Amino acid sequence: MTAVLTRRPGLAKLGTAAGRSPLRLACLVLVGAVVLAALCAPLLAPHDPNAVNLGDSLAGPSADHPLGADTAGRDTLSRLLVGARTSLLGPLGVVVFSTLVGVAVGATAAWRGGWLDSVLSRSTELVFAFPGMLLAILVISVYGEGLLAPVAALGLAYLPYVSRLTRSLVLAERSRPYVSAYRVQGHSAAYICLRHVLPNIAPVVLAQSTINFGYALMDLAGLSFLGLGVPPLTPDWGRMIFDGQTAIQHGYPLSAILPCVLVVLTVVAFNVVGEGWADRVARRDR
Repeated sequence: MTAVLTRRPGLAKLGTAAGRSPLRLACLVLVGAVVLAALCAPLLAPHDPNAVNLGDSLAGPSADHPLGADTAGRDTLSRLLVGARTSLLGPLGVVVFSTLVGVAVGATAAWRGGWLDSVLSRSTELVFAFPGMLLAILVISVYGEGLLAPVAALGLAYLPYVSRLTRSLVLAERSRPYVSAYRVQGHSAAYICLRHVLPNIAPVVLAQSTINFGYALMDLAGLSFLGLGVPPLTPDWGRMIFDGQTAIQHGYPLSAILPCVLVVLTVVAFNVVGEGWADRVARRDR
């Protein structure tokens, strides 16, 4: 029983595993750098990200604007740093909502079984019929632009992935001998599930949530590019790509290319870290 309950890989083991793969280590460093930049953005940004200066419109890299300026003369570096906050906060909301609700739904369906399992499973499958982006667009058309509506819609769209994964893991875990041992000792089903089963499946669920974070970032950036995400003046990587279209037409693509590169690299980094964690958990369970 002890071996089962102490087999959870922590962050330290994740770092050790990453150290064995240069790609995973690089992605882990990139994730840490992006998160740190987002947290320290007000201290690192050299200018107000919304300060308009038409005299610096489409200015190239210089001492005052290390990465140049956009069509409104706003500092690109400052908008990238501050925009990292919005670009990461949205996916974080999607992942937190989908993980918490998905784990609750999946664990309840697997543990209780019967008609409740059928109802919950069919309900999550029904959500699969609606593409996440389409659902987000529909919600935004009703409630208007902003961060809350697309986060709630994408959180609902990502929920079935976590729910189905949790259900399969709990079904496998509840058949293990230690669950029967706890039942014989008189522990309640809720205690066994919350205290032992869920912590044992947590690494796999967190690995999937890390991968979901990257996809949610890409989806939210796409919505902002379409003008359906954050308000126009809010610094956001997807919105910067949208605003940079005019700069590209004038032969100054830097203000659009940089946020594109950041979105791609960040999505890839989160996916590699999540898949690396999942691979480690899979090797442990063999």
